[in-house]
Amino acid sequence: MIVRYEPWGAWVKVEREAALVAIDRDGARALGLDAGALWDAPAGAGAPPSRPLEVHVAVTSRCAAGCEGCYLDARPDGIEPPRVEIERRFDALAKAGVFTVAFGGGEPTLRDDLGALADAARARGLTPVVTTSGLGLGDRKIAQLTRFAQVNVSYDGPGEAYANVRGFDGAAQAEAAIARLAAAGVTVGVNVVLTRATFDRVEATLARAFELGAREAQLLRYKPAGRAKSLDYLARRLSPAQGRGLGALLRSLSGALPDLRVRIDCALVPFLSVDPEVASRPDELARWGVFGCEAGSALAATRVDGRVLPCSFADATAIDVAELSGAGWLEDAALEAFRAFPASPPEPCASCTLRGVCRGGCKIVSRFVDGRVGPDPECPRVLDVRGGGDAS
Repeated sequence: MIVRYEPWGAWVKVEREAALVAIDRDGARALGLDAGALWDAPAGAGAPPSRPLEVHVAVTSRCAAGCEGCYLDARPDGIEPPRVEIERRFDALAKAGVFTVAFGGGEPTLRDDLGALADAARARGLTPVVTTSGLGLGDRKIAQLTRFAQVNVSYDGPGEAYANVRGFDGAAQAEAAIARLAAAGVTVGVNVVLTRATFDRVEATLARAFELGAREAQLLRYKPAGRAKSLDYLARRLSPAQGRGLGALLRSLSGALPDLRVRIDCALVPFLSVDPEVASRPDELARWGVFGCEAGSALAATRVDGRVLPCSFADATAIDVAELSGAGWLEDAALEAFRAFPASPPEPCASCTLRGVCRGGCKIVSRFVDGRVGPDPECPRVLDVRGGGDAS
């Protein structure tokens, strides 16, 4: 059992690859756990994690794919930190009580020592997962990927759907990667970016991924970061009608693909605020770990130079990964701007049943569209207030 104590209780993982569970003080004590002096003071209701639970670590900024919407603007001549430096960062993450480390890039499989880095993470009690484009996966790279708890392949659908997001048709290679990884016994997921052109094809995309061997799908909102931080973003983002239809889409996927686990990223939660079947059950969302913006709180990221970001799409802060277990994580102004959500927010957040779960929506989007951190400008409720809710 892996345990991290918090003022309100504890985070518990019964097995290294199992789901992470939040347990209050009474529940933790029933398991024979006790945080001692940490629990002497009254428990703070709704307090955020004292340190991130998951950190996305860029192990390289090299990538030759050239995806049009790359959030890091990764290039073939990018930086690749030495293995010893990555392992030092793992030491810092373990010291901070992080549970999961998500390898990213660039393209992580360009590293010859990727499998050894996965082993190094496990040796420190961290669960390693990785995302890959799936391009150019030979036998040696497949063997290295078997050492991860899960491998997610970027897959936005066959042919035209894939090309719409990435600017080239790499769907066949991504599909081959899913099938080969599954055949090798790897737990495979797919990352699917939702754009105006791909939203209506999602069910077919996930059905194809499941047929190939994927057992989880992560739906991701298209975000204005990296190469996507341009006026082209406004044409590719979900339409207001599509945003309002997210809840119905998720129910349809559940019925059509009951054996495929479907997750959404935190940036998609605001779209659920107008779905009557979801908006009436905020406590249920929270119980299943479905939250809005988790940047700078349960989630953080590191660049190839070791600088900490609130999330993978945000600008770097002034602190280094070594400061995650110190005052820097709690006091950095850039991190605080992401995790802060006012107790009495303005409308339409004030009257929203999901406000405690959503936490104001995606701050990457609000900074790009509105020029400041505020209520998510693409949230259906915000669009209604601003008079843009009927736009297609």
